[in-house]
Amino acid sequence: MPPDTSGPNPAPVSGAELHYRALEQLYASAPVNRLFESRLEILGEGRSRITFEVDERSYHAAGAAHGTIYFKMLDDAAFYAANTRTTDRFLLTTSFNLHFTKPVRTGQVVAEGRWISGKRRVFVAEARLVDAEGDEIGRGTGTFMRSRIPLASLPGYAPAPSGGGN
Repeated sequence: MPPDTSGPNPAPVSGAELHYRALEQLYASAPVNRLFESRLEILGEGRSRITFEVDERSYHAAGAAHGTIYFKMLDDAAFYAANTRTTDRFLLTTSFNLHFTKPVRTGQVVAEGRWISGKRRVFVAEARLVDAEGDEIGRGTGTFMRSRIPLASLPGYAPAPSGGGN
């Protein structure tokens, strides 16, 4: 019996979508993310979101989240938003300016990254942290530079085959 071809065909996956999924895999494979449990979503070109939980494991001595978690999530969200703009090289953070606006003790926090400028060698992106109440708790802007490291050489970066040949 021939296969049923009357149903909807899956939409072809674009090269950009493959790159976005590979960036998400790269993030998930980074050993540091075993220390900072979180999930990256690439929302589209120049946009990323990282979701994570804050609890006492990330506290400083006064009982709120240490700045380490703010920096890590803001830097990663901005970095991945910028890295959506280049498909061949890994970017490196060259500077990052961070502003703390509210302490957080527990709950889900979302880091929203957005590419601002740059297309060839240097990229600028920003990110903000939003707590479970919807309040901004931190914000930052980073500068990222293309490295000599090919994305394809990194074990976690593996674009899925498009299904139509090589």
